[in-house]
Amino acid sequence: MYLHSLKPAEGSVKTRKRIGRGTGSGRGGTSTRGHKGAKSRSGYSQKAGFEGGQMPLQRRVPKFGFKNINRVEYKAINLDVIQALAESTSETVMNFDFFKAHGLVQKNDKVKVLGRGEISKAIEIHAHAFSGTATSSIEKAGGKTVAL
Repeated sequence: MYLHSLKPAEGSVKTRKRIGRGTGSGRGGTSTRGHKGAKSRSGYSQKAGFEGGQMPLQRRVPKFGFKNINRVEYKAINLDVIQALAESTSETVMNFDFFKAHGLVQKNDKVKVLGRGEISKAIEIHAHAFSGTATSSIEKAGGKTVAL
């Protein structure tokens, strides 16, 4: 086998349509664009979602619901996760930097502590928000909640 003897597989390479090369070619005249209309003109470009004058799907489909533009997204951390961290690190104060260092949150997240699980150590937790059950469980264990 030599480089000069290489050939593509049979049927894999097709010759392109040569448009607008006279009537004898079979693709002359209107050059496969048909007669008249926007698509036959040069410089035509269709707007996104245009359906030939028919009411576009985007406008036909009913809209519903409500998106609150002031919604605040929190990253949830449950008490069982905090308890496991407290046992493995023997830390008494847990703040945003601590959670970030342990891969629970990213730099732009807001933290909310939720009440799933139990907590047995007295831990001071700094977070953006706390659920009612989380607050009561932390304070019952002798800990403290600090809202950022």
